[in-house]
Amino acid sequence: MRDSVRKLIRYGIALALAGGVAHAAERNTTMELTSSAFTRNTDIPSLYTCEGNDQSPPLVWTGVPAGTKSLALIVDDPDAPDPAAPKMTWVHWVLYNIPPDSHGLDAGKSRPSELPAGTRQGLNDWQREGYGGPCPPIGRHRYIHKLYALDTVLPALHPATKAALEKAMQGHILAQGELVGYYRKKK
Repeated sequence: MRDSVRKLIRYGIALALAGGVAHAAERNTTMELTSSAFTRNTDIPSLYTCEGNDQSPPLVWTGVPAGTKSLALIVDDPDAPDPAAPKMTWVHWVLYNIPPDSHGLDAGKSRPSELPAGTRQGLNDWQREGYGGPCPPIGRHRYIHKLYALDTVLPALHPATKAALEKAMQGHILAQGELVGYYRKKK
């Protein structure tokens, strides 16, 4: 009798774990994030950097899952200050509460009045809201554009930093997408 009970308990635990794994896999689907300005793993045109107009690149996304209540976008550079000896990740742009029915962001549209209604901006590492383009001091850096689909609309974050956003998103990510571009200063 004891062996039968143990087998039933093990079977129940296995079923519960399998359900949990399936649910986790369901929640971690991939969205497609692209730009008409550059393709995945290629150079970002200087127009979108400190050597150009320092405007945000156009971004388009697809595959936002059902049940998404908001989107978040983080753009950062994990190669700062030198890709040969990175010491930190430099944050270029933080957006959250982007409406889930939006399909992208137009180039150069990073002021609050130009963003989809309800979108909030966080601070970049220049300690200001909005987009700050690639401006690497040395070498060719990676710029990772990360889009997250969330099952909630986040409260106002104070301070609205990348770290605060990542903490607030924990347990709420339904899907994510990523686009990597590179840049090396010409001058």
